[in-house]
Amino acid sequence: MNKTLRQRAVLEVLRQGAVTNQEDLQRALRKRGFKVGQATLSRDIRDLNLSKTAAGYALPQAEGTAGLALPPVQRLVREFVLDVRPAQNLLVLKTIIGSAQPVAAALDEQEWEEVVGTIAGDDAILIVCPDKDAVKRIAMRIEEMMG
Repeated sequence: MNKTLRQRAVLEVLRQGAVTNQEDLQRALRKRGFKVGQATLSRDIRDLNLSKTAAGYALPQAEGTAGLALPPVQRLVREFVLDVRPAQNLLVLKTIIGSAQPVAAALDEQEWEEVVGTIAGDDAILIVCPDKDAVKRIAMRIEEMMG
């Protein structure tokens, strides 16, 4: 599984409530589809700058997304997007399996005014635009990034 997705899942688990130990965290991640070993989980805890408190693991005080900076959107699109398919006011991006969510997250960070919202699965991203003209502009922008 993708490291970025796994680490995002760790943060989501911690935001939902206290996790007292690594075994509990492993179980919570397994329920989300991430089978992770103790060594990998320890690295994630270190990378995310989590701290162990009396109540369990805690998010960093300054920023809840430490260690999760995404690569530039152009790089993610170039490496992972396979196809761009417009459909009325919708745009579907086909991606390599397991890469749709980080690509969608990077696209969301762009805050393009033509994008109403995105939904990401495992290998596809749905981009909702207000109209066909916006879809054309976004499709062209993404196709340029693809090279």
